[in-house]
Amino acid sequence: MSTHQAPYWFQDAKFGIFIHWGVYSVPAWAPVGKQYAEWYWRHMQDPGNPTYTHHREVYGEDFAYDDFIPRFRAERFDPRAWVELFRDAGAQYHVLTSKHHEGFALWDTAVSDRNSVKMGPGRDLVKELFDASRTYAPELHRGLYFSMPEWFNPDNPWAGHAPRNPYTQEPVPYTGYPAGKDYVKDYQAAQMLELIHGYDPQLLWCDIGGVNDSHRVLAEFFNHGKERRRPMEVTVNNRSGIGPHDFTTPEYTTYENTVVAKWESSRGLDPYSYGYNAETPDERYMTTEEVVHSLVDIVSKNGNFLLDIGPRADGTIPEIMEQRLRETGAWLKVNGEAVYGSTYWSRMAQLGEELRFTVRQNRAFYIHSLADPGSRLTVEAPVPIAAGDRVTLLGHDRPLNWAVNKGALVIDVPAAARRAGKHVWVFKVDWRGTEAR
Repeated sequence: MSTHQAPYWFQDAKFGIFIHWGVYSVPAWAPVGKQYAEWYWRHMQDPGNPTYTHHREVYGEDFAYDDFIPRFRAERFDPRAWVELFRDAGAQYHVLTSKHHEGFALWDTAVSDRNSVKMGPGRDLVKELFDASRTYAPELHRGLYFSMPEWFNPDNPWAGHAPRNPYTQEPVPYTGYPAGKDYVKDYQAAQMLELIHGYDPQLLWCDIGGVNDSHRVLAEFFNHGKERRRPMEVTVNNRSGIGPHDFTTPEYTTYENTVVAKWESSRGLDPYSYGYNAETPDERYMTTEEVVHSLVDIVSKNGNFLLDIGPRADGTIPEIMEQRLRETGAWLKVNGEAVYGSTYWSRMAQLGEELRFTVRQNRAFYIHSLADPGSRLTVEAPVPIAAGDRVTLLGHDRPLNWAVNKGALVIDVPAAARRAGKHVWVFKVDWRGTEAR
Protein backbone atom coordinates (compact mmCIF):
# COMPACT_ATOMS: atom_id res chain seq x y z
CA MET A 1 0.00 0.00 0.00
CA SER A 2 2.83 2.41 0.72
CA THR A 3 4.11 2.01 -2.85
CA HIS A 4 0.72 2.33 -4.56
CA GLN A 5 0.44 5.34 -6.87
CA ALA A 6 -2.40 7.11 -8.63
CA PRO A 7 -3.18 5.18 -11.83
CA TYR A 8 -2.56 6.56 -15.29
CA TRP A 9 -6.24 7.26 -15.89
CA PHE A 10 -6.34 9.54 -12.85
CA GLN A 11 -3.07 11.21 -13.79
CA ASP A 12 -4.43 11.94 -17.27
CA ALA A 13 -8.05 12.81 -16.41
CA LYS A 14 -7.40 16.29 -14.94
CA PHE A 15 -11.06 17.24 -14.49
CA GLY A 16 -13.78 15.62 -12.39
CA ILE A 17 -17.19 16.48 -10.96
CA PHE A 18 -17.82 16.32 -7.20
CA ILE A 19 -21.47 15.91 -6.12
CA HIS A 20 -22.58 16.82 -2.60
CA TRP A 21 -26.14 15.61 -2.18
CA GLY A 22 -27.94 14.49 0.96
CA VAL A 23 -30.45 15.45 3.64
CA TYR A 24 -28.63 18.80 3.98
CA SER A 25 -29.93 19.59 0.48
CA VAL A 26 -33.38 20.13 2.03
CA PRO A 27 -32.64 23.11 4.32
CA ALA A 28 -29.95 24.18 1.80
CA TRP A 29 -28.95 27.16 3.88
CA ALA A 30 -25.80 28.91 5.06
CA PRO A 31 -24.51 32.48 5.15
CA VAL A 32 -23.39 32.98 1.55
CA GLY A 33 -19.67 32.66 1.00
CA LYS A 34 -18.95 31.96 4.67
CA GLN A 35 -20.05 28.42 5.60
CA TYR A 36 -20.62 25.01 4.08
CA ALA A 37 -24.35 24.44 3.67
CA GLU A 38 -23.78 20.68 4.07
CA TRP A 39 -22.68 21.40 7.65
CA TYR A 40 -26.18 22.62 8.55
CA TRP A 41 -26.76 20.06 11.31
CA ARG A 42 -23.44 20.77 12.96
CA HIS A 43 -23.84 24.53 12.73
CA MET A 44 -27.33 24.48 14.23
CA GLN A 45 -25.86 23.12 17.47
CA ASP A 46 -23.99 26.37 18.11
CA PRO A 47 -26.04 29.24 19.63
CA GLY A 48 -23.50 31.68 18.21
CA ASN A 49 -23.91 30.42 14.65
CA PRO A 50 -26.46 32.03 12.26
CA THR A 51 -27.79 28.55 11.42
CA TYR A 52 -28.99 28.12 15.02
CA THR A 53 -31.17 31.23 14.72
CA HIS A 54 -32.27 30.47 11.16
CA HIS A 55 -33.47 26.99 12.05
CA ARG A 56 -35.49 28.19 15.03
CA GLU A 57 -37.12 30.98 13.03
CA VAL A 58 -37.95 28.90 9.95
CA TYR A 59 -38.66 25.42 11.35
CA GLY A 60 -39.08 25.84 15.10
CA GLU A 61 -37.24 24.47 18.10
CA ASP A 62 -39.03 21.11 17.99
CA PHE A 63 -38.09 20.36 14.37
CA ALA A 64 -35.18 17.92 14.50
CA TYR A 65 -32.62 17.67 11.71
CA ASP A 66 -33.84 14.15 10.93
CA ASP A 67 -37.29 15.61 10.27
CA PHE A 68 -35.78 16.76 6.97
CA ILE A 69 -35.33 13.13 5.85
CA PRO A 70 -38.90 12.67 4.52
CA ARG A 71 -38.43 15.88 2.54
CA PHE A 72 -35.35 14.51 0.79
CA ARG A 73 -37.29 12.79 -1.99
CA ALA A 74 -35.11 13.00 -5.14
CA GLU A 75 -38.34 12.81 -7.13
CA ARG A 76 -36.83 14.55 -10.17
CA PHE A 77 -33.46 12.78 -10.10
CA ASP A 78 -32.50 11.76 -13.63
CA PRO A 79 -29.18 9.91 -13.44
CA ARG A 80 -28.84 9.69 -17.21
CA ALA A 81 -29.15 13.46 -17.53
CA TRP A 82 -26.54 13.88 -14.79
CA VAL A 83 -23.86 11.71 -16.37
CA GLU A 84 -24.47 13.07 -19.85
CA LEU A 85 -24.03 16.57 -18.42
CA PHE A 86 -20.77 15.52 -16.76
CA ARG A 87 -19.55 14.07 -20.05
CA ASP A 88 -20.58 17.21 -21.96
CA ALA A 89 -18.74 19.32 -19.37
CA GLY A 90 -15.54 17.59 -20.38
CA ALA A 91 -15.15 15.81 -17.05
CA GLN A 92 -13.39 12.45 -17.01
CA TYR A 93 -14.70 11.21 -13.65
CA HIS A 94 -17.38 11.90 -11.04
CA VAL A 95 -17.40 11.49 -7.26
CA LEU A 96 -20.73 11.24 -5.42
CA THR A 97 -21.10 11.67 -1.65
CA SER A 98 -22.22 8.17 -0.68
CA LYS A 99 -22.49 9.36 2.95
CA HIS A 100 -21.63 12.70 4.48
CA HIS A 101 -21.04 13.58 8.14
CA GLU A 102 -24.81 13.42 8.81
CA GLY A 103 -24.59 9.62 8.48
CA PHE A 104 -27.34 9.27 5.87
CA ALA A 105 -26.28 6.70 3.26
CA LEU A 106 -27.32 7.07 -0.38
CA TRP A 107 -27.18 3.32 -1.01
CA ASP A 108 -28.90 0.20 0.29
CA THR A 109 -26.62 -0.45 3.23
CA ALA A 110 -27.38 -3.57 5.24
CA VAL A 111 -25.93 -2.32 8.52
CA SER A 112 -28.39 0.53 9.11
CA ASP A 113 -31.82 1.69 7.97
CA ARG A 114 -30.47 5.23 7.88
CA ASN A 115 -30.32 5.22 4.10
CA SER A 116 -32.07 6.42 0.95
CA VAL A 117 -33.73 3.06 0.24
CA LYS A 118 -35.41 2.64 3.62
CA MET A 119 -36.19 6.37 3.98
CA GLY A 120 -36.60 9.54 1.98
CA PRO A 121 -36.28 8.80 -1.74
CA GLY A 122 -36.86 5.04 -1.43
CA ARG A 123 -34.14 4.58 -4.06
CA ASP A 124 -30.56 3.36 -4.22
CA LEU A 125 -29.10 6.61 -5.52
CA VAL A 126 -25.51 5.34 -5.80
CA LYS A 127 -26.61 2.35 -7.87
CA GLU A 128 -28.77 4.45 -10.15
CA LEU A 129 -25.99 6.93 -10.85
CA PHE A 130 -23.38 4.23 -11.42
CA ASP A 131 -25.69 2.20 -13.66
CA ALA A 132 -26.44 5.29 -15.76
CA SER A 133 -22.76 6.14 -15.94
CA ARG A 134 -21.84 2.67 -17.18
CA THR A 135 -24.66 2.69 -19.74
CA TYR A 136 -24.73 6.23 -21.10
CA ALA A 137 -21.25 7.62 -20.38
CA PRO A 138 -18.97 4.59 -20.04
CA GLU A 139 -15.89 6.72 -20.68
CA LEU A 140 -16.36 8.36 -17.27
CA HIS A 141 -14.59 6.93 -14.24
CA ARG A 142 -16.76 6.49 -11.15
CA GLY A 143 -15.85 7.49 -7.62
CA LEU A 144 -17.46 7.72 -4.19
CA TYR A 145 -16.92 10.07 -1.29
CA PHE A 146 -17.24 8.50 2.17
CA SER A 147 -17.14 10.30 5.51
CA MET A 148 -15.10 8.25 7.98
CA PRO A 149 -16.78 9.69 11.12
CA GLU A 150 -20.34 10.90 11.71
CA TRP A 151 -21.16 13.91 13.83
CA PHE A 152 -23.75 12.29 16.07
CA ASN A 153 -23.48 8.53 15.62
CA PRO A 154 -24.34 7.23 19.13
CA ASP A 155 -21.54 4.65 19.01
CA ASN A 156 -18.80 7.14 18.11
CA PRO A 157 -20.02 10.76 17.91
CA TRP A 158 -17.44 12.95 16.25
CA ALA A 159 -19.19 16.00 17.77
CA GLY A 160 -18.78 14.51 21.25
CA HIS A 161 -22.41 13.67 21.89
CA ALA A 162 -25.33 11.74 20.42
CA PRO A 163 -28.16 13.67 18.70
CA ARG A 164 -29.92 16.22 20.86
CA ASN A 165 -32.21 19.19 20.51
CA PRO A 166 -29.86 22.19 20.35
CA TYR A 167 -32.41 24.43 22.08
CA THR A 168 -33.44 22.16 24.97
CA GLN A 169 -30.48 19.72 25.03
CA GLU A 170 -32.96 16.83 25.18
CA PRO A 171 -31.90 13.62 23.35
CA VAL A 172 -33.44 12.93 19.93
CA PRO A 173 -33.29 9.71 17.85
CA TYR A 174 -30.58 8.96 15.32
CA THR A 175 -33.21 7.88 12.86
CA GLY A 176 -32.81 4.43 11.39
CA TYR A 177 -29.63 3.51 13.23
CA PRO A 178 -29.55 0.55 15.65
CA ALA A 179 -27.11 1.68 18.34
CA GLY A 180 -24.72 -0.75 20.00
CA LYS A 181 -22.27 -1.51 17.19
CA ASP A 182 -18.51 -1.49 17.11
CA TYR A 183 -18.39 1.71 15.07
CA VAL A 184 -15.28 0.85 13.08
CA LYS A 185 -15.60 -2.91 12.57
CA ASP A 186 -19.35 -3.39 12.34
CA TYR A 187 -20.33 -0.13 10.74
CA GLN A 188 -17.68 2.08 9.11
CA ALA A 189 -15.55 -0.71 7.61
CA ALA A 190 -18.63 -2.78 6.78
CA GLN A 191 -20.14 0.09 4.79
CA MET A 192 -16.91 0.79 2.94
CA LEU A 193 -16.67 -2.86 1.95
CA GLU A 194 -20.31 -2.78 0.77
CA LEU A 195 -19.41 0.07 -1.56
CA ILE A 196 -16.23 -1.61 -2.79
CA HIS A 197 -17.79 -4.98 -3.59
CA GLY A 198 -21.32 -3.86 -4.45
CA TYR A 199 -20.66 -0.81 -6.62
CA ASP A 200 -17.09 -1.10 -7.99
CA PRO A 201 -15.90 2.48 -7.51
CA GLN A 202 -12.61 3.28 -9.18
CA LEU A 203 -11.91 6.06 -6.71
CA LEU A 204 -12.55 6.28 -2.96
CA TRP A 205 -12.58 9.84 -1.68
CA CYS A 206 -12.47 9.45 2.10
CA ASP A 207 -12.92 12.39 4.43
CA ILE A 208 -11.81 13.50 7.92
CA GLY A 209 -9.90 10.34 8.97
CA GLY A 210 -10.08 9.49 12.67
CA VAL A 211 -10.66 5.96 13.97
CA ASN A 212 -10.56 3.45 11.15
CA ASP A 213 -9.66 0.03 9.82
CA SER A 214 -8.36 1.53 6.60
CA HIS A 215 -5.27 -0.65 6.19
CA ARG A 216 -7.51 -3.72 5.89
CA VAL A 217 -10.29 -2.00 3.94
CA LEU A 218 -8.06 -0.30 1.40
CA ALA A 219 -6.00 -3.45 0.88
CA GLU A 220 -9.31 -5.11 0.02
CA PHE A 221 -10.09 -2.18 -2.30
CA PHE A 222 -6.81 -2.54 -4.19
CA ASN A 223 -7.10 -6.33 -4.38
CA HIS A 224 -10.69 -6.15 -5.58
CA GLY A 225 -9.64 -3.87 -8.40
CA LYS A 226 -6.95 -6.33 -9.48
CA GLU A 227 -9.08 -9.45 -9.16
CA ARG A 228 -12.10 -8.39 -11.18
CA ARG A 229 -12.69 -10.22 -14.42
CA ARG A 230 -11.68 -7.00 -16.14
CA PRO A 231 -9.12 -5.53 -13.75
CA MET A 232 -9.45 -1.85 -13.01
CA GLU A 233 -6.96 0.60 -11.63
CA VAL A 234 -8.27 2.14 -8.42
CA THR A 235 -7.14 5.07 -6.33
CA VAL A 236 -7.66 6.62 -2.89
CA ASN A 237 -7.00 10.04 -1.39
CA ASN A 238 -5.20 11.08 1.79
CA ARG A 239 -8.13 11.30 4.22
CA SER A 240 -8.75 7.69 5.24
CA GLY A 241 -6.92 8.10 8.55
CA ILE A 242 -3.72 6.28 7.59
CA GLY A 243 -0.47 7.27 5.92
CA PRO A 244 -0.66 5.52 2.53
CA HIS A 245 -2.46 7.52 -0.15
CA ASP A 246 -2.30 8.24 -3.87
CA PHE A 247 -3.03 11.98 -3.89
CA THR A 248 -3.50 14.95 -1.58
CA THR A 249 -6.65 17.06 -1.48
CA PRO A 250 -6.53 20.81 -0.80
CA GLU A 251 -10.04 22.32 -0.78
CA TYR A 252 -11.02 25.82 -1.78
CA THR A 253 -7.33 26.44 -2.33
CA THR A 254 -4.48 25.22 -4.54
CA TYR A 255 -0.75 24.83 -4.31
CA GLU A 256 1.30 27.86 -5.34
CA ASN A 257 3.72 25.91 -7.49
CA THR A 258 4.23 22.49 -9.02
CA VAL A 259 3.88 19.57 -6.62
CA VAL A 260 5.36 16.46 -8.18
CA ALA A 261 3.38 14.08 -5.96
CA LYS A 262 -0.12 13.82 -7.43
CA TRP A 263 -2.76 16.13 -5.99
CA GLU A 264 -6.33 17.20 -6.59
CA SER A 265 -7.92 20.52 -5.67
CA SER A 266 -11.65 20.61 -4.98
CA ARG A 267 -14.12 23.42 -4.54
CA GLY A 268 -17.74 24.19 -5.29
CA LEU A 269 -19.08 26.44 -8.00
CA ASP A 270 -20.61 28.16 -4.97
CA PRO A 271 -18.32 30.79 -3.39
CA TYR A 272 -18.00 28.66 -0.25
CA SER A 273 -20.17 25.56 -0.13
CA TYR A 274 -20.20 22.09 -1.60
CA GLY A 275 -23.85 21.35 -0.77
CA TYR A 276 -26.60 23.42 -2.41
CA ASN A 277 -27.14 26.79 -0.75
CA ALA A 278 -30.48 28.24 -1.85
CA GLU A 279 -29.38 31.65 -0.56
CA THR A 280 -26.59 31.99 -3.12
CA PRO A 281 -27.55 34.29 -6.02
CA ASP A 282 -26.46 33.32 -9.52
CA GLU A 283 -23.95 36.16 -9.72
CA ARG A 284 -21.98 34.76 -6.78
CA TYR A 285 -21.21 31.46 -8.51
CA MET A 286 -17.89 31.00 -10.30
CA THR A 287 -17.92 32.36 -13.83
CA THR A 288 -16.91 30.06 -16.66
CA GLU A 289 -13.74 32.06 -17.03
CA GLU A 290 -12.91 31.47 -13.37
CA VAL A 291 -13.54 27.74 -13.78
CA VAL A 292 -11.28 27.52 -16.83
CA HIS A 293 -8.56 29.65 -15.21
CA SER A 294 -8.65 27.41 -12.14
CA LEU A 295 -8.47 24.27 -14.25
CA VAL A 296 -5.50 25.49 -16.27
CA ASP A 297 -3.64 26.76 -13.20
CA ILE A 298 -4.14 23.47 -11.33
CA VAL A 299 -3.21 21.25 -14.26
CA SER A 300 -0.05 23.26 -14.94
CA LYS A 301 1.10 22.36 -11.42
CA ASN A 302 0.39 18.61 -11.72
CA GLY A 303 -3.04 18.70 -10.11
CA ASN A 304 -6.54 17.57 -10.99
CA PHE A 305 -9.55 19.85 -10.54
CA LEU A 306 -12.56 18.28 -8.82
CA LEU A 307 -15.32 20.84 -9.33
CA ASP A 308 -18.35 20.43 -7.09
CA ILE A 309 -22.04 20.86 -7.79
CA GLY A 310 -24.79 20.73 -5.19
CA PRO A 311 -28.07 19.34 -6.55
CA ARG A 312 -31.37 20.34 -4.99
CA ALA A 313 -33.23 17.89 -2.75
CA ASP A 314 -35.50 16.91 -5.67
CA GLY A 315 -32.49 15.82 -7.73
CA THR A 316 -32.36 18.73 -10.14
CA ILE A 317 -29.08 20.50 -10.83
CA PRO A 318 -29.44 24.29 -10.52
CA GLU A 319 -29.57 25.93 -13.93
CA ILE A 320 -26.58 28.19 -13.27
CA MET A 321 -24.46 25.15 -12.41
CA GLU A 322 -25.50 23.35 -15.57
CA GLN A 323 -24.71 26.43 -17.63
CA ARG A 324 -21.23 26.72 -16.14
CA LEU A 325 -20.51 23.04 -16.80
CA ARG A 326 -21.66 23.19 -20.41
CA GLU A 327 -19.63 26.33 -21.10
CA THR A 328 -16.56 24.69 -19.56
CA GLY A 329 -17.16 21.68 -21.78
CA ALA A 330 -17.28 23.92 -24.85
CA TRP A 331 -13.85 25.33 -23.95
CA LEU A 332 -12.43 21.86 -23.35
CA LYS A 333 -13.78 20.60 -26.65
CA VAL A 334 -11.45 23.06 -28.38
CA ASN A 335 -8.55 23.09 -25.94
CA GLY A 336 -8.69 19.70 -24.25
CA GLU A 337 -5.54 18.38 -25.91
CA ALA A 338 -3.54 20.83 -23.77
CA VAL A 339 -5.22 19.50 -20.61
CA TYR A 340 -6.00 15.78 -20.82
CA GLY A 341 -2.96 13.55 -20.76
CA SER A 342 -0.66 16.51 -20.30
CA THR A 343 1.99 16.97 -17.66
CA TYR A 344 3.72 19.90 -16.03
CA TRP A 345 6.74 21.69 -17.48
CA SER A 346 9.69 20.90 -15.25
CA ARG A 347 11.22 24.34 -15.79
CA MET A 348 8.28 26.36 -14.43
CA ALA A 349 4.52 26.14 -13.99
CA GLN A 350 3.75 29.77 -14.68
CA LEU A 351 5.22 33.06 -15.78
CA GLY A 352 3.69 36.01 -14.00
CA GLU A 353 -0.06 36.01 -13.44
CA GLU A 354 -1.09 35.38 -17.02
CA LEU A 355 0.91 32.48 -18.47
CA ARG A 356 0.78 28.77 -17.65
CA PHE A 357 2.47 25.82 -19.37
CA THR A 358 1.71 22.16 -20.05
CA VAL A 359 3.46 19.47 -22.06
CA ARG A 360 2.46 16.38 -24.01
CA GLN A 361 5.71 14.49 -23.88
CA ASN A 362 7.52 14.11 -27.20
CA ARG A 363 4.59 15.74 -29.00
CA ALA A 364 3.87 19.34 -28.10
CA PHE A 365 4.33 22.22 -25.69
CA TYR A 366 1.42 24.46 -24.71
CA ILE A 367 1.36 28.06 -23.57
CA HIS A 368 -1.87 29.08 -21.83
CA SER A 369 -2.58 32.81 -21.79
CA LEU A 370 -5.13 33.68 -19.11
CA ALA A 371 -5.60 37.10 -20.67
CA ASP A 372 -6.21 38.27 -24.23
CA PRO A 373 -2.71 37.96 -25.72
CA GLY A 374 -2.99 41.05 -27.89
CA SER A 375 -1.43 41.23 -31.34
CA ARG A 376 1.91 39.88 -30.11
CA LEU A 377 2.59 37.43 -27.31
CA THR A 378 6.05 37.55 -25.76
CA VAL A 379 7.07 34.62 -23.56
CA GLU A 380 10.25 35.43 -21.65
CA ALA A 381 11.08 31.85 -20.82
CA PRO A 382 13.22 29.11 -22.42
CA VAL A 383 10.35 27.64 -24.42
CA PRO A 384 11.44 24.35 -26.04
CA ILE A 385 11.08 25.33 -29.69
CA ALA A 386 13.31 24.80 -32.70
CA ALA A 387 13.40 25.69 -36.37
CA GLY A 388 10.74 23.77 -38.24
CA ASP A 389 8.30 23.64 -35.31
CA ARG A 390 4.79 24.87 -35.97
CA VAL A 391 2.93 27.27 -33.66
CA THR A 392 -0.85 27.52 -33.70
CA LEU A 393 -3.61 28.83 -31.47
CA LEU A 394 -6.05 26.03 -30.63
CA GLY A 395 -9.34 26.73 -32.36
CA HIS A 396 -7.54 28.57 -35.19
CA ASP A 397 -6.01 26.25 -37.75
CA ARG A 398 -3.55 28.55 -39.50
CA PRO A 399 0.09 28.58 -38.34
CA LEU A 400 1.32 31.69 -36.60
CA ASN A 401 4.54 33.52 -37.27
CA TRP A 402 7.06 33.27 -34.47
CA ALA A 403 10.65 34.12 -33.61
CA VAL A 404 13.04 33.86 -30.70
CA ASN A 405 14.41 37.24 -29.71
CA LYS A 406 17.00 37.47 -26.93
CA GLY A 407 15.81 34.19 -25.46
CA ALA A 408 12.12 35.13 -25.54
CA LEU A 409 9.54 33.50 -27.80
CA VAL A 410 7.56 36.12 -29.73
CA ILE A 411 4.35 35.02 -31.48
CA ASP A 412 2.34 37.19 -33.85
CA VAL A 413 -1.37 36.86 -33.08
CA PRO A 414 -3.68 38.14 -35.83
CA ALA A 415 -7.14 39.36 -34.89
CA ALA A 416 -8.81 36.29 -36.36
CA ALA A 417 -6.79 34.03 -34.08
CA ARG A 418 -7.55 36.14 -31.02
CA ARG A 419 -11.27 35.97 -31.80
CA ALA A 420 -11.04 32.17 -31.90
CA GLY A 421 -9.97 32.07 -28.26
CA LYS A 422 -12.01 32.59 -25.12
CA HIS A 423 -11.34 32.48 -21.37
CA VAL A 424 -7.82 31.08 -21.91
CA TRP A 425 -5.95 31.32 -25.22
CA VAL A 426 -3.86 28.17 -25.79
CA PHE A 427 -0.81 28.29 -28.09
CA LYS A 428 0.56 24.98 -29.29
CA VAL A 429 4.20 24.44 -30.18
CA ASP A 430 3.98 21.39 -32.39
CA TRP A 431 7.32 19.63 -32.18
CA ARG A 432 8.14 18.51 -35.70
CA GLY A 433 11.52 17.02 -34.80
CA THR A 434 11.91 13.53 -33.35
CA GLU A 435 14.12 14.37 -30.41
CA ALA A 436 12.59 14.71 -26.98
CA ARG A 437 12.61 18.20 -25.49
